[in-house]
Amino acid sequence: MNRKTLVLPALAGLLAPVLAACGSTDGAGDGGDPIVVGVAAQIEATKAAPAPLDPAQAYDVDAWNVLRSTLQTLMRLPRSGTTPVPDAAESCGFRDTQNEQYRCTLRSGLKFSNGHALTAEDVKFSIDRMRTINNSNGPVALLDDIDTVETPDAKTVVFHLTKPDATFSQKLATPAAAIVDSQVYPKNRLYNGFDVVGSGPYTLKIERSGNRITKAVFTKNPGYKGGMGVKNDKVEMRFFADSASTEQALRKGDVDLMNRGLGSDQVRGLENARAQHIAFQEMPGQEIRYLAFNTKAPAVSNKAVRQAMAQLVNRSELVRNVYSYTSDPLYSMVPTGLTGHINSFFTKYGNPGVAAARKTLQQANITTPVKFTLTYTTNHYGPSSGKEVRLLQKQLNDSKLFDVSVKGVDSWQQYRTNALGGKYTVYHMGWFADIPDADNYIAPFIGKRNFLGIPYRNTKIESQLIPASRQETDRNAAGADFKQAQDIIADDVPLLPLWQGKQYVAARDDITGIGWALNSASGLQIWELGRGVAD
Repeated sequence: MNRKTLVLPALAGLLAPVLAACGSTDGAGDGGDPIVVGVAAQIEATKAAPAPLDPAQAYDVDAWNVLRSTLQTLMRLPRSGTTPVPDAAESCGFRDTQNEQYRCTLRSGLKFSNGHALTAEDVKFSIDRMRTINNSNGPVALLDDIDTVETPDAKTVVFHLTKPDATFSQKLATPAAAIVDSQVYPKNRLYNGFDVVGSGPYTLKIERSGNRITKAVFTKNPGYKGGMGVKNDKVEMRFFADSASTEQALRKGDVDLMNRGLGSDQVRGLENARAQHIAFQEMPGQEIRYLAFNTKAPAVSNKAVRQAMAQLVNRSELVRNVYSYTSDPLYSMVPTGLTGHINSFFTKYGNPGVAAARKTLQQANITTPVKFTLTYTTNHYGPSSGKEVRLLQKQLNDSKLFDVSVKGVDSWQQYRTNALGGKYTVYHMGWFADIPDADNYIAPFIGKRNFLGIPYRNTKIESQLIPASRQETDRNAAGADFKQAQDIIADDVPLLPLWQGKQYVAARDDITGIGWALNSASGLQIWELGRGVAD
């Protein structure tokens, strides 16, 4: 998520549609053309990550968009708002006052796309499998609080948690808890390749070139039993090398919709593209950018070095010169608009200043200039990432306190693998929410099994603040714990937040439902799209 300095309205109302194409919502199919979604990203199988569409490994926004449309979860996020609703489940809820026993009853007649019945045993198998495989690239940490899973009968699943977790229903709405066929997916290893067997609203056919997906074809699943209202018969997701080629395809009419990786110039151009029959919508976003630190790397192991960087980074210059105000400065790991957000980094460090940074380094007896490499991925976070990283390099080096070099890595999977292996000193990352809760901007980055693999530890956050916040069913009451955690992160700087972005959807003007195209966790809801009559 990108951080904002202006307070947004409560997330429950963030994604109410502002505009949509007019007319009927006739779906593709029945002889009609499929709705084509352009994606400026790569989904690839590599030696280190051979199963990009296995929920035990998949942990990026593009793979999750595929899985949300093909695999069911017990709960799902609604078309707008943050409170999960049942999908494969008929009902779910805590059955004790401590928020430690969560019980779900499945819908009747659930089946996988291959005809196999979906039962409570498949749910248990899927959760146990995720935890057994324990893939370092995957989202298994979202299920850390599960102790055991019981299946009293074919339609009932009972989760016993190790400790209270008021966010558990939201975690069950993520692909980390996707239900897979126990007769198809291996119990103890990844399901390599690109096949998906699910019970979601669509079946899937993949086209690929070598180890990369070029097209994902989603066909409405006639056997789907769940809560989603599917408004089309077929959707194609086409993968492009970059957002410029995706935009070109949109303007030509080869693509009907795109929503990720847009540069600021593209945003301005698409805002004024009505003459080319393109509708454009802006909505508040949850995407953020930040720097991550290997806190054991000699160059940045002393927190004074990281604090000095926090005193030098000019976020306003970043969002002005690189993003043309399509993002906003971010002064916390928790975005503006989420309960508990405070501007911890601005409170501690104020406006950028070389004198303050020099004093911080001198007091810690740090020899300057501090030399290290800032690493980034060249093709995962949009066309402006390189420009952003080089402006950060210039800000730091212009102070004469740092000597920073920059290195780009082409393969996203290799980038993730190297980062988890501690091969980078400082590196550039983005984050889309797993769940729309402040917990998801703190807990994944702290502790032994953190998403980044960074060695930073903080006992108070891990053992006190996060557990205390998860006891609060009323998430407003959890705000005080989140505020303390943000202040600790601002002091220790294991992470350095940079900006919080807006979300954009650009579509041909005969595409309906674009106001519902993204949920409150920035997930793409392709089932909401239809083909109607242009204005």
